[in-house]
Amino acid sequence: MTAPPRLPTAPSRRALLRAGLAGAGLLTLAGCRSAVEHARNAAGAADAGPPRRGGVLTVATGIDVTPSLLFAQSANTLIQRLVFNTLTRYDDRLRPQPELATAWEVSPDGLSVTLRLREDVLFHSGRRFTAEDVVFAVRNLQNPARSAQLRSTAAAVTDFRRNGDFELTLVLAHPVSNLFDLFEFMIIPDRDSVEDAVAGTRLIGTGPFTLTDRKPGSSLAFARNDHYWNPGRPYLDGVEIRIIPQAESLLSSLRTGQTHLSYNVRGKDVATLRTDPQFRIHPYDTGSGAYYIGVNTTAEHVGDKRVRQAIAWAIDRDRLVQQALGGYGSVSSAPWPTSSPAYTEAGATHYRHDPDRARALLREAGAERLTLPFAHTNEAGPTAVAQILQYDLQQVGIDTVLQPTDSPTMQKQLISQSMPALWSLSHGFAQLHPATLAVSAYPFNEAKNSSRFTSPAYTDVVQRAWNRSDSDSPEALELYQRITDVLLEEQFVINLAIAGLIEVAGHRARGATLNKFGYLNLDDAYLTA
Repeated sequence: MTAPPRLPTAPSRRALLRAGLAGAGLLTLAGCRSAVEHARNAAGAADAGPPRRGGVLTVATGIDVTPSLLFAQSANTLIQRLVFNTLTRYDDRLRPQPELATAWEVSPDGLSVTLRLREDVLFHSGRRFTAEDVVFAVRNLQNPARSAQLRSTAAAVTDFRRNGDFELTLVLAHPVSNLFDLFEFMIIPDRDSVEDAVAGTRLIGTGPFTLTDRKPGSSLAFARNDHYWNPGRPYLDGVEIRIIPQAESLLSSLRTGQTHLSYNVRGKDVATLRTDPQFRIHPYDTGSGAYYIGVNTTAEHVGDKRVRQAIAWAIDRDRLVQQALGGYGSVSSAPWPTSSPAYTEAGATHYRHDPDRARALLREAGAERLTLPFAHTNEAGPTAVAQILQYDLQQVGIDTVLQPTDSPTMQKQLISQSMPALWSLSHGFAQLHPATLAVSAYPFNEAKNSSRFTSPAYTDVVQRAWNRSDSDSPEALELYQRITDVLLEEQFVINLAIAGLIEVAGHRARGATLNKFGYLNLDDAYLTA
């Protein structure tokens, strides 16, 4: 077993004070890239020259936004950071950097954090941003109606102590290891229009762009916020998001220059663009996404963990990565990317393609021939993944009936625990502090997960990993290993491959980045001539 990589604890148990970046542009998060692509993209950036002002960047996506899930990690990640800001954001080593919060101090016992806020921020409506807006943002995520994955962390905030308009202390019920995950996840909405936001009629934030038009199922248009607090940003006059569900049409829109940027190109199509000089490929391979098979443990047959383990042994993960993901990804039986302190090679390689072992487990469970419903989103990429998985399962005696479903419906089923026996999707949250996955992600939540799986042992170890302020001590690493052991044994979430979002940019589009939650940041984006 290889030693797990170590990440710096964020924040330290000692009082931590971070200076703000007053009057300067904030740091941006760059995705990890292969050496070849990194060199190619660096050369392209040099050729592009200095940032150019003006123009409208057009982004292609296969999925429309779901306003009711604005405060969850979903298809809305394209708009969340365009319209809104967060308190902090991570660099590529999970060290929090300033955004609306310029500095912070964590108490030695981990039971409070004092935030200093920017004093020059206006909402799009012209109203001034103050500490009251942070209070509202936390309480908004505490609201069960918001379907926010980090609600449990927000709920750990029990009191607010204001020291003027621009300083605020959050009081915690107990230390939490993922406090700054919350600060990067939590967009700051306008409290006066939040109900309009979740209805999809009006979006008011403090971000670089304002929503000017929305045509459901077709497009969204945004204009430059001329009163944005980040000096000189954004460079763009506007942004248009075009919803193009058909994979071939989306790819064609990029090839013809009708759209400049996308994160929804199928892996196998990305592979065909790799040597095309008109495109730059940026894989965000920090583990922000992972493909998996979910299992409803209350459904017939799959309540037996031997059947779930048989499914895990039946899947040819290498073929999945090569054929469906175009080689952009790494096989893994555990949810953790290599950058996580919870990662171990033994966990990642625990299950491999072994059809004979799968058949033996099915015989042992008395389930040699099964027919199970299998849901997947009805886009081209997820459909290709589902068909590969269907083939592998058929080879060991498990027939599946594919159920293509639109993405908003699947999200609602995931949240409401109404999924069929099997489904395939991708999940996030493993790229953050490890406790976040098990207390926040719908498939893994120890208190209420999409699989309806419950276990006192799982709950106990997750709560112990979460109720602490460090993330890489020997005690914390031992707890992560125990969480991994439960996941590998129970297989209510069958992990297949780690693969982050892939940015496909035409030669004119520059400067776009994603945060750890996949929020699209266009503060520094621009179009070349």
